[in-house]
Amino acid sequence: MYALSSLIRLCIPLLFESDSLISNPVIILVDVQNDFFTGPLKIKRVISITESLERLVVAARKNDIPVIYSIDAHYPQDIEVVRKWGNHAIKGSQGAQVIPELKPDETKDYVVEKRTYSGFYETGLDPLLRSLYRGDGAKTVILGGLHTNMCIRHTSADAFFRGYHIVIAKDGVEAFTVEDHEQGLKYLEYVYNAKIMTVNEIIQEIVK
Repeated sequence: MYALSSLIRLCIPLLFESDSLISNPVIILVDVQNDFFTGPLKIKRVISITESLERLVVAARKNDIPVIYSIDAHYPQDIEVVRKWGNHAIKGSQGAQVIPELKPDETKDYVVEKRTYSGFYETGLDPLLRSLYRGDGAKTVILGGLHTNMCIRHTSADAFFRGYHIVIAKDGVEAFTVEDHEQGLKYLEYVYNAKIMTVNEIIQEIVK
């Protein structure tokens, strides 16, 4: 009897954890910008995610789910510009603009600029998330965009350590190579307990 009661106590938190996975969701689109789709850091593979993310954004807006754009707005002296990738998504440039297919709705969407891989590092993303849902705050971040093994990964790390549930849109994220993408998904699932779902599965969960 003691063993059974102990097992029940252990299982109850897990049940609540599962039930709350998609509570107070927020869509975060990472680096869906010209320089990553058509510019110096473009990859052909991004074409596959555009339509999926369009559907996700439309469904979110129709159901009053906040949509946040976490986008690069670099200065030329930023570390990742100087030491790694060269000029890309420079603040104010055409390359830093969101691609036309996913253009933010200025009346309801949010744009949070970043200068590193993580959407949280030295930005206002966390305070914004905690202010949503009439102050109750977002509980689940649903991530799409680029790159699975870089900015999605670093943003997921900071979300995890701030207590958010993480959902990754499997067909809404991409990387330079298939290997980078697939290994990135496995890492996110294993290390940050991210739930990997297709956009269709996500829409089924969030539509009222």
